Amino acid sequence: MRQTILLIAAFTILAFTKVENEKPAYLLYTKDGEVIGYSNLIEQSLQHDLIFFGELHNSAIAHWLQHEMVRDLAADQSANLMIGMEMFEADQQVLIDEYFSGIISHNSFESEARLWNNYQTDYKPIVEFARSNNLKLVATNIPRRYASSVYRDGLDALSALGAAAKQWVAPLPIYVDKDLPAYQNMLQMAHGHGGDNLIYAQAVKDATMAHFILLNMGLNDRMIHLNGSYHSNDREGIVWYIKEMVSGYNILTINTITVDDPNDVDTDILQSADITLVVPSRMTTTY
Repeated sequence: MRQTILLIAAFTILAFTKVENEKPAYLLYTKDGEVIGYSNLIEQSLQHDLIFFGELHNSAIAHWLQHEMVRDLAADQSANLMIGMEMFEADQQVLIDEYFSGIISHNSFESEARLWNNYQTDYKPIVEFARSNNLKLVATNIPRRYASSVYRDGLDALSALGAAAKQWVAPLPIYVDKDLPAYQNMLQMAHGHGGDNLIYAQAVKDATMAHFILLNMGLNDRMIHLNGSYHSNDREGIVWYIKEMVSGYNILTINTITVDDPNDVDTDILQSADITLVVPSRMTTTY
């Protein structure tokens, strides 16, 4: 009788496990196609100085996982965690710092900070966690008005900026390798529209984010940086500029993709990052 009960229990566990895996909300893959668990992702992250979480901006799963990672990395005492965000431009740092220190109110911060349209659902939980837990939040992106000027007038537009404005941009002159595959692919996707200026506008974002990441990194610091996947995939974009500026940082990259069946992923599309977050294409998005 005891053996029968044990067998029934075993079959029940197997049945529930099978049902659980039929429609996963997400899977994490390594480059070689191995599926890993969330705890493995955290273990790997703790072995790196810089973690680039490349997101799809409307992915609810990616934003939830970012929040979970921030919480778990913050609990680790081996390094001081900071959060870098593409979603905040460098000249907004003063607003972040004033809000976190209590100098300005929540309402003042949100009304003045040029927040993305999906801030309330996708980024606010992380910002508020950082504030409540005294974590440094770094605004890394170039002010969009300057990126727009580069798109219109080329790199020379940055040279015309005054000294006060230049502090929100990577040090000039900014070298751009137009032949990097990421930039060429972007140009192809735009069907040539924008020409070299399209590449330059993207590159000044990447260079500026790399600059402010490094400017804020100190001894015993770790940073998780949130950005669109195209800014860190294939270790180009921000990562390329960081490697051009300094050496010695251990860097982990994460990419987010959607596929029809997360259990069936071509390994070719897993090569863009160390870890790929695979989300079902029918998963609910935030916009």
